[in-house]
Amino acid sequence: MKKTILILITFISFTAIGQIRVGKAILPYEENFADTDLKLNGAGMREMLWIDLYAGGLYLQGKSKDPKMILESDKTMAIKLNIVSGFVTQKKMIKAVRDGFHKATFGNTKPLDKRINQFIKFFSEPIVKNDIFDIVYIKDVGVKAFKNGKELGVIKGRDFKYALFKIWLGDEPASEGIKKGMLGIQ
Repeated sequence: MKKTILILITFISFTAIGQIRVGKAILPYEENFADTDLKLNGAGMREMLWIDLYAGGLYLQGKSKDPKMILESDKTMAIKLNIVSGFVTQKKMIKAVRDGFHKATFGNTKPLDKRINQFIKFFSEPIVKNDIFDIVYIKDVGVKAFKNGKELGVIKGRDFKYALFKIWLGDEPASEGIKKGMLGIQ
């Protein structure tokens, strides 16, 4: 009973301040990109061998538990990655992104290679604990990437957005736990 009350108090206090705790990360319930209000659809933690690596949140205009609909949608949406471990390095992030695109495209990255390489350049600076990446698909613009609030660049193409978001929401996601968390089905 005490545990239930404590969880309820924690939930209410985070709701009141507009944030949610995911492991050691704190994610906002709402974001605004390109004058579009987005709400947290769900969030999860990427773990490896019981070590929390990063929290990921999916932000949509309206709630959805359907990954196919989200991937095919041409609406502004975002994924926020909050790095919570020093084990996430620049080199490991680049490898994970390359591997993710390989899985997302069933090994056929050729049509996206130039844009994948451009995206990977967004990780040219060291990655440290508490870095926050926002990966934002903006309708009719493309994918804008931000690190700690600083815009890194934009990559055009809804096909690129589809493959990129599929890294977390596809049939072979980076983590089943983070996929379920982002879809709000955990």
